[in-house]
Amino acid sequence: MPQRIRTKGAQALAESLKVLKTMASPTALNLGSSSIGENESVTLAEALKTNSTLTTLDLEGNEIGENGGVALAEALKTNSTLTALNLEENRIGEIGGMALAEALKTNSTLTTLNLGWSSIGENGGVALAEALKTNSTLITLNLEGSRIGENGGMALAEALKTNSTLTILNLGLSWIAENGGVALAEALKTNSTLTTLNLEGNKTGENGGVALAEALKTNSTLTTLNLERNSIEENGGVALAEALKTNSTLTILNLEDNSIWIKGLLVFSEAFKTNSTLTTLNLEGNKTEDTIALVLFRSLKTNSTLTTLNLGYKSIEDDEFQALTEALKTNTSLITLNLQSNSIEDNGAQALAQVLKANSALTTLYLQNNSIGFNGVLALSEALKTNSVLSTLDLWGNSIGDNGAQALAEALNTNSTLKILDLQKNTIGDNGALALAEALKINSTLVNLNLWHNSIGDNGAWLQHQVSQNNVQISEIVV
Repeated sequence: MPQRIRTKGAQALAESLKVLKTMASPTALNLGSSSIGENESVTLAEALKTNSTLTTLDLEGNEIGENGGVALAEALKTNSTLTALNLEENRIGEIGGMALAEALKTNSTLTTLNLGWSSIGENGGVALAEALKTNSTLITLNLEGSRIGENGGMALAEALKTNSTLTILNLGLSWIAENGGVALAEALKTNSTLTTLNLEGNKTGENGGVALAEALKTNSTLTTLNLERNSIEENGGVALAEALKTNSTLTILNLEDNSIWIKGLLVFSEAFKTNSTLTTLNLEGNKTEDTIALVLFRSLKTNSTLTTLNLGYKSIEDDEFQALTEALKTNTSLITLNLQSNSIEDNGAQALAQVLKANSALTTLYLQNNSIGFNGVLALSEALKTNSVLSTLDLWGNSIGDNGAQALAEALNTNSTLKILDLQKNTIGDNGALALAEALKINSTLVNLNLWHNSIGDNGAWLQHQVSQNNVQISEIVV
């Protein structure tokens, strides 16, 4: 267990140094958000030069600054036990980043380095890239929000052509832009170790998307690619879908908010027919439309590998929704479906209820903010009486009211698989809460019930508390 120091500043430092000196073999120290400043971090770095047991040091959310970063880097040149260092949100700046990069050239034990939101900038990114050309131990590097820019992105791409140990690289919100994205794509054609690449929010554009797609045709190691909010648009979407027809390693692809429209979705529907490895596809915030969307969803009838599909935030409309629900009645692989904020209303919920009666694979269903009222939740409740696989149902932000809560309560009397039920913001009052509380006296599987931000008075809250005390399987009730 990591030693968690809960005091602030100098006192936190004193306690941590005491731990380092007095414990027989402290291996992990958590000083996150402890107001550690530059002076305290310099003193801590001095202790690390001689410490021979600590393997994990967490300094996230402190104020160690450039001097603290430089001091810790100096310590890494001689320390031979630390394997994980978390400096997220510390503003070590370019100087601190460059110093750590220099240390990585000789350090042979550090495997995980988190520099997210630490303002290392372009020079810090370029220096780290240079270090990765010779470092042979680092396997995880987080540079999210680090502002390394195009030059930093291109430098890291060059390093990936020779580095043979890094497996996880997080460059989310790092300003690498199109040139950085294209360079990284080129590196992926020869790199044989990277398994996870996060490029969220980098505006790599269509050219970046096309280049990455081309790389996926030959790359045989990448399993997770996050391209959320990169403006890859139609051409990028088409290219990535084409790549999936031959790629046999990618399992998770996040394309949220990329303005992928008709042509891109059509090619994805074709890719579903031959791809046998992709398990998670996030199309949230893109727009399914007309007959092309119908083709996409109908392809799910035969797809046997996709396990997670995210279509949240107005990604789907009435006709497409009907096609999706029809496909789900026979689909045997999808276990998680996110339809939040699609305004499916009661009719959509009723269609999903029919799915739950026939489908034997879906375990998690997100229906937040869908304007579902009593009739919709009544249908879902009826389905829960016979469904034997769904374990998580999220109805946050709908309008089911007391009557809807009572219908769900009746379902809980017989349902034996649902474990998590989220009913936040559903205008539920005391009557609904009392009905749910009574059901929980019988139900033996639900472990988490969230009723936050409803209209539950003292009586309902009191009875919910009584149930949480007496029903041993309940781990959390939020009222």
